[in-house]
This record gives sequence, C-alpha cells and structure tokens, in this order.
Amino acid sequence: MLSRAENDRFVRVGAGTPMGELLRRYWQPIAAAGEFDSGPRTKSIKLLGENLVLYKDKGGNFGLVDRHCPHRRADMRFGILEDCGIRCSYHGWMFDETGKCLAQPFEDQVNAKARFKDKITLKAYPVRENAGLLWAYMGPLPAPELPHYEPFNWDHGFKQLVFAVVPCNWFQCQENSIDPVHFEWAHANWGKRLRGDEGKYVPTHVKLGFEEFDQGFSYKRVREDTDENDQLWTVGRVCLWPNGMFTGDHFEWRVPIDDENTLSVTWSYTMADPERDLPELTSIPWWYGPVTHPETGEWITSHVMNQDFSAWVGQGVIAERSFEHLGQSDLGIVKLRKALKVAMDVVEKGEGDPKGVIRDPEQAKCVPLPTMTRSSYEEYKKIAFGKAGESWTPEDEEGVKKRTHSFDYKFQFGQPDHIRKQFLEFMGFDK
Repeated sequence: MLSRAENDRFVRVGAGTPMGELLRRYWQPIAAAGEFDSGPRTKSIKLLGENLVLYKDKGGNFGLVDRHCPHRRADMRFGILEDCGIRCSYHGWMFDETGKCLAQPFEDQVNAKARFKDKITLKAYPVRENAGLLWAYMGPLPAPELPHYEPFNWDHGFKQLVFAVVPCNWFQCQENSIDPVHFEWAHANWGKRLRGDEGKYVPTHVKLGFEEFDQGFSYKRVREDTDENDQLWTVGRVCLWPNGMFTGDHFEWRVPIDDENTLSVTWSYTMADPERDLPELTSIPWWYGPVTHPETGEWITSHVMNQDFSAWVGQGVIAERSFEHLGQSDLGIVKLRKALKVAMDVVEKGEGDPKGVIRDPEQAKCVPLPTMTRSSYEEYKKIAFGKAGESWTPEDEEGVKKRTHSFDYKFQFGQPDHIRKQFLEFMGFDK
C-alpha cells in the first residue's frame, strides 16, 4: 500500500507536481477533430488542472490557449476567430496558435513605436490532429513526436470516438488498465447478474503474466476454460504508457482534467466485410456518453466502460491507497506504480526523456503494439464473410454479431441514433 504522501505523487496533476510534470511530457488526446467540422469555433476545456480554450481559426489552424486574455483577463472562449489566430472580444488583442501577440488595436494606433505587443504572450500549447483526435502537448519544447500507433492505419472498418467525463482521479482509472482479473468479475460475473442471469459464475483466472516494453506493459492471463495457447496468454493486451490501454480493437485513454475529474477517450474500430464497397466518411464519427441516468441520477452499469466508471468512482473521488490490501492479482498494479515512480524521478532530476517518449520521426510514423486480434481478423474474414445466401446459418449470424459488437455498441452507453444508423449502413447491416 502507499502512504498518503506517496499517493499524492501519483494523483496530483497540476503544473509543478511530480505526476503533472511527467504527464506533460506526452501528447494527450483532448477532443475529436470532427467537433470542428462545421467550421471555426472555440471550446473551453480543462486539462491537467489548467483552464484553456481549444479553437480552430478561419485558416484551419488549431490552437490551445489560456482561458484568459493577458490584457484584462477576459474569457477567450468568446474570442473572435480570424484567418490566423484568435482575437479577444473585449479589446481586440489578437494572438496566433503559438501565443504570439499579433495585434493590440488601440496600442498599435496611438503608440506603435513602443511595440507593446512584442512584450505580451498568451500561454499556448501545440495541438495536432491524428487518427481523428486532437492531441495537446503541455510540456517543455521541443515537443516529442506524436506516436501514430499501427492500428490507426487499419482501413476497411468503422471507426468511432467516444468520450465521457468521469468524476474521479485519473490514476484509479489507469490502474484498471493493468488489472486482468476485473474482467472476470466487473464485466462477466457482475454483467450476468445485472442481466438477471443467476447461473454459475464464469471460469476463473488461474495464471497472470506481465511484461514491460517501451510503450507500456502487456498483461496476459489464463482462465480455467483456456490454456497457454490462447491469445490472451500468447499476445495479451496492453496497458499503454502512460495513461492508456489497447485491447486489440480499441484504445482507451484516461486524460486528467484535474485532480478530481477524468476525460475518458476511446478510439474504436470494427472491421467490415472485405468484399464490400464501403461508403466514404469525411471524418471519424464522435459522441459523448453520460455516466449517470438523467432521470434518476443513478450510475449506468449496463455497458462495459460504464461498469468500469462505476468501479472507479466507487473508490472515491481520489482513492485512499493507504487503506489498500494488495494481493497476487495486483502484481501489474505494483509494476505500473514502480515504473511511474522511476519516470517521475527522471523528470524531477532532469535526466532526459522519461519512458515511452519518442524523438525519432520515423519511429513515430508506425508504432507497433501487441495485437490480439491480428490473426483473428483473417479468420473472421474467411468464416463470417466467406458465406452468403443459403449457406448462411444462425451460427454464422451469431459469429458476426459477436465480432461487430452485437450490432449495438456494447462498450459504452449512449451511442446516438444517428451514429448507430451510420454504423449499420457502413457495415451493410441495415439490409
């Protein structure tokens, strides 16, 4: 277990804190690029405890700047977007995406020689678009390379971005990413009971394994109904460094809003029939899901991610780890904490880049990860889509449903009807 002082090092994310400074060394996904498809706009966000404004100007440039103008602290959320930058709507001071002050209308008029604007900057952070997401970097410059993970290159499938605001600290969310046994209970067994199934519990775990690599940890497991030939053991899933997870067909990130709130970000992929001509999508669909029922205020527990949300929040706004009693199933959590301690020390001592930072542009172009579904996709194409007409059986139907999230998005509650319709049409299931 951790002392309260040790716990604070993991959970506090503000500027100047050990974890806050570590997480600022990595690009963080903060929004869907598709949120700005309708044109220039601004969006207020909070990230790592800082109040900011994300915007897209008329020239198509993205910027992430301080919520308040350095002149009289007016709210930049109401800023006027120009061809290159954002202008404070209170007195017209204008800034580009680097925070450089481009104009001060009255000062420029009455005292141009003073060049007062050259002395003023607006706090700003780099923003890049990748895989349909907007990513921000809040650490010291020069910024590292933004990793383009191999699954981002997957084509011929339906991709969607799913978000939720979870009212608890980011770290209890991330520890879930290296906790294999919770699948057995939080999703399988509890899920059965939530559906009214009072039958036997699912096969239990009998063996766990954890392996560290540059981009995180792979975690592996054997259940009573499997053996070491199963991909859950031979390949495993990924606790993605420093605050993500990759299961083989989707990513999850736990992005700290502040010490007490987390933005859950999911990038999801569903493979389509390889023989089907797919409609063209102009951008990756995105949506935000609720975590509680609007009518009752009760926590939603029907979907996989929502079961996780309720478990995380149930630990408290900030988990009190000094009261824990860790067991053998928690070996991955112990390894994660140790690795984060080492990385925080590297940053605090100024000893260079911490674990997982990529500086090589070529390496960043396609970052491979252990991928459990790599071979099953080929099998899926042969079995599920190799049959048609009269040879299609109920068993085939069930196989396709299983591989396509049962036609519904099972991971998180609240998929809008228009996204579901888009998915069904894209996949050809509307027929």
